[in-house]
Amino acid sequence: MKRILSSIAVFALLLTSCTGDQGPPGFDGFNGQDGGLIVASAFEIVVNFNEANDYQFIEPYGFDVFPSDVTLVYIEWEVDGGEPIWRLLTQTEYFENGVLVYNYDFTQQDVRLFLDGTVDFNTLDDAWTQNQAFRVVVVPADNVDGLDTSNLDLIMQAYEIETFDLR
Repeated sequence: MKRILSSIAVFALLLTSCTGDQGPPGFDGFNGQDGGLIVASAFEIVVNFNEANDYQFIEPYGFDVFPSDVTLVYIEWEVDGGEPIWRLLTQTEYFENGVLVYNYDFTQQDVRLFLDGTVDFNTLDDAWTQNQAFRVVVVPADNVDGLDTSNLDLIMQAYEIETFDLR
């Protein structure tokens, strides 16, 4: 029995002490630049939609956005007990005379927030067009997979976002 245990111990020692060839080197960063931490950039903006701005608003990021980054936009939909409730765009509201859609698109330079739908925007109450608060979050595309992007709190935790720049 002692011989068997001794043999097992010797084989275990031999197997754990073996080494092989070194693996290939890792990447040196993005486009030759050092990697560093992958973080999300974010800001908050209050928008007034009206006929003069064609019911849209374009905001430059003010920071570098890579071609693979993804922009997510949330609208402050309501407030419950002083706590804002955020919803991922697009959001649709149905009226007797048509449909209102809060929507967005983005480029590498800016994000465009706009109203869409079949309703006559001129007939909307100011509650639907004035002082609309949005949170814009730009995240690396590789990190979006598997995240529930509709939950702003989850995105904030995942990317350690504690505050938003107010614009």
